[in-house]
Amino acid sequence: MINTNDAIADGKNRSRMAMLSTLWVFLSVNYLFCDILSGMELASITAYLAGSIHGVAVTQAFLLFAGISLEIPFLMIVLSRVLGFRANKAANIIAASLMIVYQAGSFFIGDSSLHYIFFSVVEIAGNLAIILYALAWKRPRATVVQPA
Repeated sequence: MINTNDAIADGKNRSRMAMLSTLWVFLSVNYLFCDILSGMELASITAYLAGSIHGVAVTQAFLLFAGISLEIPFLMIVLSRVLGFRANKAANIIAASLMIVYQAGSFFIGDSSLHYIFFSVVEIAGNLAIILYALAWKRPRATVVQPA
């Protein structure tokens, strides 16, 4: 026998998981397109060819760090759909907080162009939305079905 309360709670839980995953897709696309547009600036192209960007040497370690930072939102797309309530809520809050710190910290490295500032505002707002949405997520109530 299906308990309709459990079905409703499970549906709301899955809906919240899908929304968090969708927000991570949105952020991933924003991160990628910001980087693509940044790579189109003449100053950036010249700096890349010289082996640095905004005064930071483009080394294997730098590229690894950049890759790891980009992997976080990609990973959260999947984790938001498969983790249980407690781990899911914590992972979303931690990952979004980390991405805000990372994005805010990027303003202290080199000059920020108008498109970079625009994308950063959108990205920080998106991460804040994830944090607030995850914080508002309440554990679904379990109900006990008595045998008839």
